[in-house]
Amino acid sequence: MKLLIDVVLLVVGFVLLIKGADAFVDGASEVSRRLRIPPVIVGLTIVAFGTSLPELAVSVSAAFAGKNDIAAGNVVGSNIFNLLMVAGLSALFIKLPVSDSIVKKDYPFMTAMTLAMLCLFMDGGESRMSHGDGLVLMVFFAVFLVYTVRGALASRAETDGEEGGSSMSTLKCALCIVLGAAGIAIGGDLVVDSASAIAVSLGMSEALVGLTIVSVGTSLPELVTSVVAAKKGENDISVGNVVGSNIFNMGFVLGLSTAIRPIAVSPDIVIDTAILLAVILLTAIPIFKNKSLGRASGTVMTLAYAGYLAYIIMRNYAVI
Repeated sequence: MKLLIDVVLLVVGFVLLIKGADAFVDGASEVSRRLRIPPVIVGLTIVAFGTSLPELAVSVSAAFAGKNDIAAGNVVGSNIFNLLMVAGLSALFIKLPVSDSIVKKDYPFMTAMTLAMLCLFMDGGESRMSHGDGLVLMVFFAVFLVYTVRGALASRAETDGEEGGSSMSTLKCALCIVLGAAGIAIGGDLVVDSASAIAVSLGMSEALVGLTIVSVGTSLPELVTSVVAAKKGENDISVGNVVGSNIFNMGFVLGLSTAIRPIAVSPDIVIDTAILLAVILLTAIPIFKNKSLGRASGTVMTLAYAGYLAYIIMRNYAVI
C-alpha cells in the first residue's frame, strides 16, 4: 500500500513540476519578448533556466535532505538526457541549424564546464565535492550569465525603437511566474521524497534513481519545449534550451546544492560524468562540422540514450 501511495505522490510531483515549469516559461518568455531579446538568448537564458527549475528544486531539496547521490545523479543524468534525447528527438522533427554563438561560445563553454565538474568530482583522488567546489561551479555560471546578458543588451540596443508587443496581460504574466515557481518547488519536494522511498522498496540505489526516474522526469519540460520549438521552426530556442539548461544544471543547480551541503559522489556518478563528456565531444562533430543536427544525428543520439539507459539499469542490478 505504501509503495502505491509513493508512486501516486511521484506522479503528482512530476505533474506539478511540468505544469509549473510550463506556466513559468510562458510568463518568462512573455517578459523576454517585451524586452526584445533575440531567440537564441531567450533559449540560453529565460527558457533554459525556466525548464531547469525542476532540476534545481529536486537537487536542492535532496541536498537539504542529505540525499547527495540524487542531487549529483539528477544533474548528470539530466544533462545526458538533454543532449541525447531532447536534442535528438528535436532533430528528428526538423533539421536544426546551430547558431554561430552556440558553436563559438556556448558549446565550448559547456564542454569546459563539464570537464571542470569531472575534475572536481575527483579532487584529491577522492570522489567528493566540497563547499568550495560548489562555489567554483557557481563562478563558472556567473561568468556565462554575464557575457550572455551583455550579448542580450547589445542586441536590444540594435533594436531600440521597435515595438516588443504583448500577447498576455501583465497580471496573467505575473501569475504564470509566481504560480509556476510554486508548482515547481512543491513538485520538487514530492519527487525527492517519493522517489527515495520507491528506491528503497525496489532495492535501487539513490544514484540510479537520480540518473533515471528523477533526471528524466525533471527533463521533461526541456523535452517538450525543445520539440515544440523545433516543430514551430524556432531552432535557436530549441538548441539554446539544451545548451543553456546543461550549463544551468552544472553551474547553479549542482553548485548551489554542493554549497548547501558537501557531496560524497559515488564512483558510478564519476563514470557517468565521463560518459557525459564523451557524449558532448561526439555530438560536437555534426555541430562543428555541419553547424546543424539532422535526422541521422537525431536517430543515433536517441538510440545512444536507449543504450545508456540499459547500461545503467544492468549496472545497478549487477548484470554487468
